[in-house]
Amino acid sequence: MKGVLRGAPRVVRVAAAQMGPIQRSDDRESAVRRLTALLHQAADQGAQLVVFPELALTTFFPRWFVDDISSTDHYYERTMPSPATQPLFDAAKQRSIGFSLGFAELTSDGHRFNSQVLVERDGRVVATYRKVHIPGHASNEPNRAFQHAERYYFEPSDEGFGVWNAFGGRIGMMICNDRRWPETYREMGLQGVELILCGYNTPLNYLPDPSQDRHAGFHNSLVMQAGAYQNGTFVVGVAKGGIEESVDSLAESQIIAPSGEILAKTVSAGDEVIVADCDLEWCKNYQNTLFDLDYYRRPEVYRRHTSQRGAHTRADGSPL
Repeated sequence: MKGVLRGAPRVVRVAAAQMGPIQRSDDRESAVRRLTALLHQAADQGAQLVVFPELALTTFFPRWFVDDISSTDHYYERTMPSPATQPLFDAAKQRSIGFSLGFAELTSDGHRFNSQVLVERDGRVVATYRKVHIPGHASNEPNRAFQHAERYYFEPSDEGFGVWNAFGGRIGMMICNDRRWPETYREMGLQGVELILCGYNTPLNYLPDPSQDRHAGFHNSLVMQAGAYQNGTFVVGVAKGGIEESVDSLAESQIIAPSGEILAKTVSAGDEVIVADCDLEWCKNYQNTLFDLDYYRRPEVYRRHTSQRGAHTRADGSPL
C-alpha cells in the first residue's frame, strides 16, 4: 500500500450544466442556444470544464417507437461538431472552457450510438465515448404509457471505458445507465481515473417495477457516490430533468468527491449551473490507501466477473 503521497494541488473548477425539458417541437438551434447560455454562466463562475446531459440536443426520442428508424435520422449527428453545434464549440473556445456533450450519433457506415464528446479548452476534441449499457427494449410495447426503446435506436458500444489525459488529469466518461454498474467505475479506476463525467435522462416512472419510483433520487446518488468512493475519483452526474412530453424525469444533478460526499447539487428541475473546485490530488487519499488496487485486488478469484453474464446457482444452493 503506497499511502497518501499528494503533490501540489491540481484544481479543476467543474460545472454541471443541468437542462430542463426539450420538447419534440424544439429545434436543434434552440437547444444549442440554451447550452451556450449555460456555458457562459459556467465560464462567468470561473469553470474550466462544463458537463452537459445525455442527448442534450434533442428531446428523448426513444420514448416513441417508429417502424422505419430512418424517419428519425434528424435526431442524430453525423459529425461533431455539426453545423448546428458549431456555435457552442466557438463560444467554448472563445471563453477557454472545455465541455462534454451527450448526443445521438449516426456514423458514416450506418451505426447508431448514444455518444458523449469531450472537448478541451482550446476547442480540441479529446475523445468520443459511446454508451455501453443500453437499457430498455428493442421492440414496440404498445401497452406502455411511453416507450423506452433505446435498444431499438442505439447499439451498445464494444469499445469499453476509456480514460484520457485532459484538463490536467485523467478523465473518463459514462452515460446514464452505465452509472448503475460497478464495472463501469472499476474499468476506469484500473486506468487511474480522477474525474468521471456522466449525463443522464431518467424517467421518474420505472414501468417494469413502479415500486422503485420513490427511490429514483436515492438510487441515482447511491451508485455515483459508491463509484466515486470505491475508485477514489470525482464523479459529475448531469440530468435533463423536468416534464418532457408528459414524462417527468429526475433532475438532482451533482458533483461528487472521491470521499463519496456531494460537493454541489441542483435545486431545480430546469436549466441550472452548479460549480465545484475539484482538486484531483484528493483522489490519492483513496487510490493510495483503502483502494490501492494494485495492493488489494485479487483478480485471480474474480473469474466469474468477465466469464459469465447472468447469475448461476445450483439447485441446492451450493457454490458452482
